Amino acid sequence: MTAKKTVSKDDWEKKLSEVNVNKQDLNKLVMNYLVIEGYKDAVDKFSQECRLKPNVELASIQDHMKIRNTIQSGDIENAIERINDLNPDILDMNPKLYFHLQQQRLIEYIRAGKISEVLKFAQEELAPQGKENPEFLEELERTMVLLAFKDSSQSPVGDLLNHVQHQKTARELNAAILTSQSQEKDPKLLSLLKMLVYPRIKNLTTGELVMEGDAIAGNGSGSATMMTL
Repeated sequence: MTAKKTVSKDDWEKKLSEVNVNKQDLNKLVMNYLVIEGYKDAVDKFSQECRLKPNVELASIQDHMKIRNTIQSGDIENAIERINDLNPDILDMNPKLYFHLQQQRLIEYIRAGKISEVLKFAQEELAPQGKENPEFLEELERTMVLLAFKDSSQSPVGDLLNHVQHQKTARELNAAILTSQSQEKDPKLLSLLKMLVYPRIKNLTTGELVMEGDAIAGNGSGSATMMTL
């Protein structure tokens, strides 16, 4: 069981003020995040302001963003063509990713009300993949439930039509592209934030705080614990 430690608001603020974070390390964390998330213009401007060179070409980041945008706009066929132009091995080596892209394409047909295309595409493209992988078959069946409702958005699986589904597929693809280029697929900044432990207020009157375990800011060393950059 994780130990709880009670601290006062003043003690917590004092511990925070004692933390010394190297600015260059912070800049590297921000740059790492911007590169992995594909913010080309931000990478360019941040690089100039901080005189910190990104570890990838800006053109590569632009390619990632174009592919991500085509997915988020629902143009999956175009996205697949762009991926194959970039590196055909990405989809060949990631059957799960390829299925999810095809699943997203099926969802777009359903969204557009193209029922004949839905049935044909599901039978010819996705069903064979489902026979080889039970997990794919379950996802296909879940997607086809959308057809059982006149208003697909009101179905129990209506979340498949949300913009979040586009983002989920785009993130999976972006991770595969980064991995194929021997780059990190997860921003270090997000990983570091997950390591942090923040207190919660125990008593509103006294400002007493409670922390689960030890927070990075309270490690007593006077400096922040940073992962390798």
